[in-house]
Amino acid sequence: MNSALSVRASILKKLPKFIASALSSFHSTAMATLESLNFDNLALQRLPIDPVSDNYVRQVNGACFSRVSPTPVKNPKVVAYSSGAMALLDLPDEECRRGDFAKYFSGNVLPPGAESAAHCYCGHQFGYFSGQLGDGAAMYLGEVVNNKGERWELQLKGAGKTPYSRSADGRKVLRSSIREFLCSEVMHNLGVPTTRSGSCVTSDSYVTRDIFYTGNNIQERCTIISRIAPTFIRFGSFEIFKGTDRETGRKGPSNNRPDLLPQLADYVIQTFYPKIWEENSSDLEQMYLAFFREVCLRTARLVAKWQCVGFCHGVLNTDNMSIVGVTIDYGPYGFLDRYDPDFICNSSDDGGRYAYNKQPEICRWNCGKLAEALQPLLPLSKSAPVLKEYDEAFEAEYWGIMRKKFGFLREIPNDRELMDGFLETMYRTGADFTNCFRILSKLQSAADILALLEYLLNQCCSAAQYRKAFSPQMDPTQLQMLLLLQSSNPELLAMLGKKADALQREMEMIQKAEELKGLTPEKKKESDRKLWMEWLGKYADRVGQEDPNGNRVQIMNSTNPRIVLRNFIAQGAIDAAEKGDYSEVRRVLRAFQDPFDESIRYSDFTAFDEAVEGPEANVTNVDDDAKSDNPSCSRPPKKCRIEYDARPPEESIIRVS
Repeated sequence: MNSALSVRASILKKLPKFIASALSSFHSTAMATLESLNFDNLALQRLPIDPVSDNYVRQVNGACFSRVSPTPVKNPKVVAYSSGAMALLDLPDEECRRGDFAKYFSGNVLPPGAESAAHCYCGHQFGYFSGQLGDGAAMYLGEVVNNKGERWELQLKGAGKTPYSRSADGRKVLRSSIREFLCSEVMHNLGVPTTRSGSCVTSDSYVTRDIFYTGNNIQERCTIISRIAPTFIRFGSFEIFKGTDRETGRKGPSNNRPDLLPQLADYVIQTFYPKIWEENSSDLEQMYLAFFREVCLRTARLVAKWQCVGFCHGVLNTDNMSIVGVTIDYGPYGFLDRYDPDFICNSSDDGGRYAYNKQPEICRWNCGKLAEALQPLLPLSKSAPVLKEYDEAFEAEYWGIMRKKFGFLREIPNDRELMDGFLETMYRTGADFTNCFRILSKLQSAADILALLEYLLNQCCSAAQYRKAFSPQMDPTQLQMLLLLQSSNPELLAMLGKKADALQREMEMIQKAEELKGLTPEKKKESDRKLWMEWLGKYADRVGQEDPNGNRVQIMNSTNPRIVLRNFIAQGAIDAAEKGDYSEVRRVLRAFQDPFDESIRYSDFTAFDEAVEGPEANVTNVDDDAKSDNPSCSRPPKKCRIEYDARPPEESIIRVS
């Protein structure tokens, strides 16, 4: 608590009770201004800071943070802000609409009390220890304690170079910033623990980017988002003390400072796990065990929620795993369209390490790496058994949510078999994950089967799309050479960046493609109809065993979202924004305030505008400086419709880096 709050508390004690109560009540609801955010910056008080003040790329020894200032941008302008996220800082809409808001949230001006710094951490990336990483583009501004007593760390991402930027420029561009800004808020509204994003601010400063890695460089606008979370400390934060790795030869920058590990662990436990601190501080080993257990359980429950909404993170390195169990660092993420358990959203993950169906085991693996990092405080003999509890927590959370998605309020034998059968039918028909789950609440009895059948068939992909989904990715000659290298010199294959998993996956694709050669549109439609009819019959029988007077439908519709942030939705907002029109970003943000809402008519774009934007829905917000040459989808509602609850277009190129 800062000194002003301490003085206030002492004054209140001396006042008559009714006056103190009134003043206290006023304070608890009072909102802040950009100049009066209640910063206390506890992390910088409790954790070691780099003594070097110059901002240049280096290995940072003996420190968790390096002080660094944001690099100003030209003419910052607001793309969008999230009222809900800003409210966590006690900032009302009036403050977010101020003319100088963009200056504060671009880093051009620091709010009073802020202390900018970059966090040092390491990470296992794609299974290999990479040594020092750190905040190469993000900057800690401080921690705000709001009027509810909640602590929120505030960051700017894309604010310029830090000692951890390596060869990069510390900047982010409009497209990647919009994706993270929107997804942070969408995930929160889907009920998934996540970091929040308060604002997206672009500028007239530019950086060079090669979008498709083809050598065709373009100039893109520097864009900064604000991120909000209890803390951005992650698994990799504890790996800065790691000794030399036997596989990569790399080591943590503070490997010679084991005395700092308990300092970091104690800070995290006391600040973010206070109950564990209070109950176990007299027995340190028990405290670290309880801490590790809680991190594992939170992580297990988090990834179960990802699986249930069809979310794929894409880069589940240990440096992208939050120590408080929230989703962190939105890069090449994706939501399932066609249900494919092997879905890979990251084009650089050719081996499928971070595929959708691998996420639970990868997060478990990452928990194991955290256990190794904590080994000086907690023997592996004590932490290893906790990983079994991870499995149990995941299963309980996953199947608990799945039962709600299917409307199974009673537990009956063979329920899991029926639920697995639904997933298998979606896979074999190439059906849409989100829409198929959402429609299930419409089935009340066998009389509804035919209506649902027609809808589900419309959610299945075409024969051509299905064949394309399983088409091999490698040139046959290249594949043969790599297979030969795998058998003769696997070490060299690894040095070339190719893994056995990638080759195995390619062989499986070739086999599947061969099986699908004879798949015609007629054969697929016939097969799809048969598969869905068989499953729907079993499901109708099972639904008949539920209480007809229960709240099954309400539970299903509050568990199965109507819309998720599909790539084509995010890309539509990006395309408009790159032409200077930010209204589509704001419209998407507003639409996803309740992704379970049944009332909005997405097929009627004008009605949709009115539903989410209010009476000023058709007023276009255009940045004239962005030289918008073509109309965006958010301008002519009658000619350009974005149906957010529709299946994605067949062809779309998504730029995510």
